Amino acid sequence: MSTPTSTPMGLLLLADSRLPAGGHGHSGGIEALVDRDLLRTADDLADVLDARVRTTATVPAAAAAAACALAAAGPGWRRWDAAVSARIPAAALREASRAQGAALLRTAGTAWPGPALDALRELRRPHHCLVLGAAAAGAGASPAQAAALAVHHLIGGACTAAVRLLGLDPLAVGALAARAGRRAEPLLAAATAAALAAVAADDPTLLPADGNPLADVLAELHHRSEATLFAS
Repeated sequence: MSTPTSTPMGLLLLADSRLPAGGHGHSGGIEALVDRDLLRTADDLADVLDARVRTTATVPAAAAAAACALAAAGPGWRRWDAAVSARIPAAALREASRAQGAALLRTAGTAWPGPALDALRELRRPHHCLVLGAAAAGAGASPAQAAALAVHHLIGGACTAAVRLLGLDPLAVGALAARAGRRAEPLLAAATAAALAAVAADDPTLLPADGNPLADVLAELHHRSEATLFAS
């Protein structure tokens, strides 16, 4: 996304939080942190974003890039969906990913109909990153742009949730999101390269498998909470 002329308009729509894709209902662990008084300030959020980019962003970025590259071939998605599941240890996180994937699939299937999204629909509840990558392909995006889109949502969802839960200054949080995005750029290049290698080998086990146990623990704690604002 180096210049405005190289950015498909559909990609901007997919990046827009107003797209009815269900992301507004998920905090990505931010609510669990706030509830346990582990996140209180913008500085705390900056630390969370930095850790999130370094430890949990590669998996969705690479999976989205791979799905974008695979979309034109109309692949059997089941092996790729299983590979994503294997990289999400917490059942609560897998459920959140599938819930967001199903929501996005309903919107994307109307906006960018095609065989790739039709095939994903056969899985009933595919993972969000795969739907995002296939939708990005339908919108005219490249695998690298699909990877960037996945990380954009990971960062943006956390920031939006923090503003809603803590009343943080939206301008300050926007600046934090911009800085997190810049720090993610080297990761995006590596994730895209790994995704294209996995696609070329037709081997989803080659996708990156980075992770952070804290994200898994927070997801399970949130899932067991009696009253929450967000679904995850």
